[in-house]
Amino acid sequence: MGSLTPPKLLVVDFTNKEVLKPGSGSWASACKDIRRALENRGFFIPLYDEVSPELDKANFHAAAELFDLPTEVKAKNTYEKPFHGYVGQNPLIPLHEALGIDYATTHEGVQSFANLMWPKGNDSFSEISFSFAKTQAKLYEMVTKMLLESYGVAKYSDSHVDSTTYLLRFPKYRAPEMNENTKGIASYTDITFLTILYQNHIPGLEIRTRDGEWITVHFPPKSFVVLAGMSARVLSPAHKVTVDANRKETRYTIGLFSSLDKIVEVPEKLVDEQNALQFKPFHHQDLINFNATNQGQRSENMLKDFCGV
Repeated sequence: MGSLTPPKLLVVDFTNKEVLKPGSGSWASACKDIRRALENRGFFIPLYDEVSPELDKANFHAAAELFDLPTEVKAKNTYEKPFHGYVGQNPLIPLHEALGIDYATTHEGVQSFANLMWPKGNDSFSEISFSFAKTQAKLYEMVTKMLLESYGVAKYSDSHVDSTTYLLRFPKYRAPEMNENTKGIASYTDITFLTILYQNHIPGLEIRTRDGEWITVHFPPKSFVVLAGMSARVLSPAHKVTVDANRKETRYTIGLFSSLDKIVEVPEKLVDEQNALQFKPFHHQDLINFNATNQGQRSENMLKDFCGV
């Protein structure tokens, strides 16, 4: 466990098995560090060795295979939930495309997506995507447990995890052509509880700190980035992607986005005279829907506008 300088980023070493032992000094220290990082910066970097070199290579090969499909096929990737399906062919962000697999930690969710993209399905793609989604979900569960324990509400961990569903999203950023805008995607804030990002060797992710500074995040080997979403109600940082004009390779990312299939509310234990209740209980899907409205898109403080006390 330690920091990268520059910039000052928290790196938690989940390859150190002592960190993963509840009750150990390393566990307790990591819980505090994760809470502090999410409150003050909104993200941290976990070193996590559950992704083998073979799975890493297979992931990005599968992503390339997916994006090589005709646009009319990719456009079949639609969901009733906003921002879950295919986006692309946008002249304002021409470098960016993305597809999503909802319920990605279930065989049914992954196979349904593969059957939509390929007439006879794609067992290899399904197996790789399901395996990677489960790997990311395992990391999500550990981080969630540590965060809730740091607030003294660890007893809610199991019910939280049991009510979580996952969207596995594949963003792609092609290399810009000469004099083309290098904006991969504009600044936005996640409405998840936590988001877990994994990328190939091409950088581009930028995250805004509390003081307004933009940090370019470089992923160390065997690492992810964990971002707090609005529903975690710590610091949910704005982030964007800028593509290096000098690079001629495609940037692929694989993100796991969490949604809670229950009412989201602050535990009573965390509300007192010094810490007044700021947000009413809400259903996560309602927040997702609000985010897609004109009011939500214009909002400068979406959670407050949506469910502020």
